[in-house]
Amino acid sequence: MNSYAIVKASGRQLWVEEDRYYDLNKLALQPGDTFTLNQILLVKQNGSVEIGKPFLKGKFTIEATVLRHLSGSKVRVYKMRPKKKTRKTAGFKAKLTRIYINSIRCVSDVASTCYF
Repeated sequence: MNSYAIVKASGRQLWVEEDRYYDLNKLALQPGDTFTLNQILLVKQNGSVEIGKPFLKGKFTIEATVLRHLSGSKVRVYKMRPKKKTRKTAGFKAKLTRIYINSIRCVSDVASTCYF
């Protein structure tokens, strides 16, 4: 485990590593699309740890690729009232998007900034 990051994505905070895949709530992207995760809370690279307050803005980029869309496991809810003979069963399958983390990179500060 060389480098990892904690990011806020899809309403959750995830511990992500390079060259691994993760399941998020469904994203409005097509399989094969590449995007960047910009709400980065913490990054550990080469023994140094960077912590954001609350986010690391512009210091790091995390590139990810959408692999496919899938359904999660079924969750069953069963409600029963004792002595009333009423029973209700409901089910739910979450819609998920599987993403692959391509890279966690430090953005170099070589680019100059010009103020008018």
